[in-house]
Amino acid sequence: MILATSYPFLEVFWTMLIFFAFVVWIWILFTVLADIFRRHDTSGFSKVLWIIFIIILPYLGVFIYLIAEHTGMTERALKQQQAMQSQMDQYVQSVATKGDPAEQIAKAKTLLDSGTISQAEFDSIKQKALASA
Repeated sequence: MILATSYPFLEVFWTMLIFFAFVVWIWILFTVLADIFRRHDTSGFSKVLWIIFIIILPYLGVFIYLIAEHTGMTERALKQQQAMQSQMDQYVQSVATKGDPAEQIAKAKTLLDSGTISQAEFDSIKQKALASA
């Protein structure tokens, strides 16, 4: 009970706020460091200078990097995301079964015979299956 009165609510709130701000700064620091190492448009020397600047003046270095390189960071992140998306699309296409055209036509014929699809829909499915063969 003594602990509750010696540490008021506003101090708890302030501590939580400081902790949250520190976690956000750590997240930004890792993002900046990842961007520095991911860059291909600068030399190794400039990367080292940025890292030394961030180590010597951590908060100021990170914020200056964000101000100076915010457009480049966005472009590099978008390029990386697009590259990852295209790789995923290629992978999915490579493992997806395209199916045998005869099998697709047989399934469509079964649906036609059961009355689920019309003759026009069957003809459309048949044309698509034969076109993909």
